[in-house]
Amino acid sequence: MTNASTGRGRIFIDLFTTLDGVAQAPGGPEEDTSGGFPFGGWQAPFRDEKIGHEIMAGISRLDALLLGRRTYDIFASYWPHYRTGEDSPIAEKFNAVAKYVVSRDRLSPTWEGTTQLGPDVLSEVDALRDRHREIHVIGSVELAHSLIDAQLFDELVLWVYPVVLGQGKKVFPDGVAPTALRLVAPAVTGDSGAVSLRYAPAGTPTTGDMTLPDRGV
Repeated sequence: MTNASTGRGRIFIDLFTTLDGVAQAPGGPEEDTSGGFPFGGWQAPFRDEKIGHEIMAGISRLDALLLGRRTYDIFASYWPHYRTGEDSPIAEKFNAVAKYVVSRDRLSPTWEGTTQLGPDVLSEVDALRDRHREIHVIGSVELAHSLIDAQLFDELVLWVYPVVLGQGKKVFPDGVAPTALRLVAPAVTGDSGAVSLRYAPAGTPTTGDMTLPDRGV
């Protein structure tokens, strides 16, 4: 899927989040315990066929992964070794596509197809649109913050789960750049109560005054 107006590829940010916006460590207890986070694996109780179908549809389209260092290390330690001999469309896709990593520290990758981006991250990320059709940022919350602040994305895909944790790394932390968003597809609600929401950037927020009378203009 390319941008019809420019012919360039598109950047998707895919995040699993709670109702209070926490995106830290949805997959497992040891995924990210920084800050003493005690709720790793909070997504696991909400297995949902309809939402799972939405997730797999996005994965099936991607032809490049863009990851922060922590998420990359988790993926690289797991997906190349996924249950040898068993079929896994996620492992097949992730192992086959190009992987781009944003990290302040030097990377010595063993996962085939990995490239570490240089110091001019935003320019290099934008250039990926000329090399790939559909680039997905999965997890990688700090990288997602940078791309949202720069409005360097085409879709922000949020899978919102019916749980409140009260702590952890958030999709929109205090201090995030003000950003307006536009819903680009109908929301999809799963049987678990999870909701899939897809937004495109829409510039900066505007304001008004709800106390003024509605004159129908």
